[in-house]
Amino acid sequence: MIDLEHARSRDASDPLRDFRNRFIIADPDQCYLDGNSLGRLPAATAEAVQRMTLDGWGGDLVTGWGGWIDMAQRVGDKLGLSVLGAAAGQVLVTDTTSVNLYRLALAAIKDRPGRSTIVVDEANFPTDRYILQGIAADLGMRLVTIPNESPDVAECERITPEILAEYLDDDVALVCVQIVNYRSGARQDVPALTATARDHGAYVLWDASHAVGSIDLRFDEWGVDIAVGCTYKYCNSGPGSPAWMYVRSDLHDTLRTPIDGWFGQKDQFTMGPTFERASGMRGFQIASPSIVGLTAVEESMSIIAEAGMDRIEAKCAEGTSFMIDLFDQWLEPLGFGLDTPRSAEHRGGHLSLTHPEAAQISVAMRQIANVIPDYRKPNTIRVAVAPLYTSFKEMYIGLERTADLVSSGRHRDVAVIEGGVT
Repeated sequence: MIDLEHARSRDASDPLRDFRNRFIIADPDQCYLDGNSLGRLPAATAEAVQRMTLDGWGGDLVTGWGGWIDMAQRVGDKLGLSVLGAAAGQVLVTDTTSVNLYRLALAAIKDRPGRSTIVVDEANFPTDRYILQGIAADLGMRLVTIPNESPDVAECERITPEILAEYLDDDVALVCVQIVNYRSGARQDVPALTATARDHGAYVLWDASHAVGSIDLRFDEWGVDIAVGCTYKYCNSGPGSPAWMYVRSDLHDTLRTPIDGWFGQKDQFTMGPTFERASGMRGFQIASPSIVGLTAVEESMSIIAEAGMDRIEAKCAEGTSFMIDLFDQWLEPLGFGLDTPRSAEHRGGHLSLTHPEAAQISVAMRQIANVIPDYRKPNTIRVAVAPLYTSFKEMYIGLERTADLVSSGRHRDVAVIEGGVT
């Protein structure tokens, strides 16, 4: 039987425990288990953004561009080294995940002329699937979907190399998969799936949004071609913070995206009549980056680099295992299900809990128990370990309060309305 003292002892031995004090926690009684949707604000980031806005924007004005002009590349290098296992010169922090995915998907497809098939999985993030549907329709391509939302097809949404191989042939140009699936938290085998697709001459475009900052990624070592992701979840860079794109260095001169802009121009300030692409990752940039947003990303990367992704991944594995033990102890007897792999190597930083009354429970967790989870229709509650600030005590109390809500029936005191919850 796990008790509160056990949770406290885990916190006492946690090598990352002191990082929690570096985040702004407005309500110490609140159990924040939604870091997979939006990370907490680091105190140093608030200070850095204030300095940038008051001294940089307010003081330097337009002369600040002398230091800002290459910021998307500089911060990209820092992000690549800190969280992606990527050497300098392969990452750009810019735009949104969706824009970056669209551009790299088309670049990969154009680099495979004569091929007319795109492969995506059913459990992929909706926006990714919508973008690929649009590309397929525009180009007259065939979009093939792996039906991995059913546990009969792939356990907890995982795709094995054997499953992927069934959908590959010499007509496939692109495969698009998440590293950690947004709903179940299932983790894919990046090097194995990348190699399987490459054996058939196809690119794999990885969406790392739910993986970056939670698991120890090794893009260069794993042979990743192209990838995209966000920075506002486990990277703690703020709502709407800039996304990133990764392009392996030997592909810089091969891949051409459908949108070119003056920041990607070889002689940017010549303002010439035709586009001549700059070398390296700079050639993938479109326009002026968000300097305020990049400031936040740069600060968060400093914190993560100090903590180390090896320790962060270890805390994710330990924390999710701890919550699975609490699930077994408290929640499964109350009718909850677990849609996340039990093996730590097969999951990311969040768990997917199912219940027929998940909509009411999730609202009651917020309104009654002061526990912040995430709800996904029709029956899923996601709870996450954000390793830099989520304590074992917080996980324990959060799930204890949830169990008490459901066992007492108090979750039914909240109303559910058509199309959502109040």
